[in-house]
Amino acid sequence: MKAAFESNVQGGILILKIKGDLIGDESGPQLVGMVSDGLQENIKKCIVDLSQVRYISSSGIGVLITILTKMRNADGEVYLTSPSEHVKKLLIITKLNNIFTVFDTLEDALNQSR
Repeated sequence: MKAAFESNVQGGILILKIKGDLIGDESGPQLVGMVSDGLQENIKKCIVDLSQVRYISSSGIGVLITILTKMRNADGEVYLTSPSEHVKKLLIITKLNNIFTVFDTLEDALNQSR
């Protein structure tokens, strides 16, 4: 299933909710574009909600790293939230759990990132 996503800003934090498979197809540049737009509006924190992501390919991992790099280059931060067991294992195998701050719920991420 191709990735679908929605974004909103809550309390000065960009929230990206992704649904489906993050495989870095045309959705990758769109997600990066949303982060760039947020940075233009001086938003320095981004939460990526992975609760409805079933699968992430290596290209999808590249998209997450690109988002993180863009935010950190602007003195911002990216938080991941609600990964499935499969996605959690992938983050551990790729050691991305050491690079990203991962929260169990969106609420936890919102509370900690304010």
